[in-house]
Amino acid sequence: MNTAAITKGIPRLPEHVAFIMDGNGRWAERHSLSRFEGHRAGVENAKSVVDCLSRYHIRCVTLYAFSTENWSRPDDEVNGLIALLGDAIEQESRRLHQQGVRLRHLGRMEGLSPEVRQAINGAVELTKNNTGMIVNFAFNYGGRLEIVDAARRLIAEGVPSHSIDEDLLSKHLYTAGLPDVDLVIRTGGEIRTSNFLVWQAAYSEYYFTPVLWPDFGEAELEKALRAYSQRQRRFGGLKAKGSSSSSPVSSP
Repeated sequence: MNTAAITKGIPRLPEHVAFIMDGNGRWAERHSLSRFEGHRAGVENAKSVVDCLSRYHIRCVTLYAFSTENWSRPDDEVNGLIALLGDAIEQESRRLHQQGVRLRHLGRMEGLSPEVRQAINGAVELTKNNTGMIVNFAFNYGGRLEIVDAARRLIAEGVPSHSIDEDLLSKHLYTAGLPDVDLVIRTGGEIRTSNFLVWQAAYSEYYFTPVLWPDFGEAELEKALRAYSQRQRRFGGLKAKGSSSSSPVSSP
């Protein structure tokens, strides 16, 4: 399908889309499957969504894969999820590399197994020179912790306090060099941000949907992108930027 056909009727697309991929466990329950199978279905859907966004020529995508709070889940679920995500990163990196996609990791390496660290470092290294779409996987990630880590780096570098401003702090975040998030999509029916991209999503548009993540396909993605295109983005000012109507929150 060509880009013109995909974007027809959507006058303005976001540059950076981020996903809180919620609902894998509930999807599994509805299908009488284990939670692990729900997470497996979620990983497969993430691949499909990334492929679809590449056809829209979205510049940057961020996937909330595993949060620092997820460590509190039962050990068997945590271990299975981490292994599943590690395998997916290793396997998908080769395919995405062939498509010119650049992969970046957002989060801490501490606490991850040597095998998972190797998969992450390998994917980042393999794709570091690619110039196509950027896909960030937020793995062992927490938004507040990211800001703490940035502050610690500034202190370690001996930067005087009077020299620290928003621009400098941004350059010390995991997302240094990337555009701020235009659109955050959360599936699964919850209406909260869950410590995700606290800094980068300060002026993002949010789209909440009850659709569970494994069921969030191309048609649902199109609904979200159409809703975004109809928003007025004032960024604290009076003049809207780039659209003709307004909606604080959209549901399908």
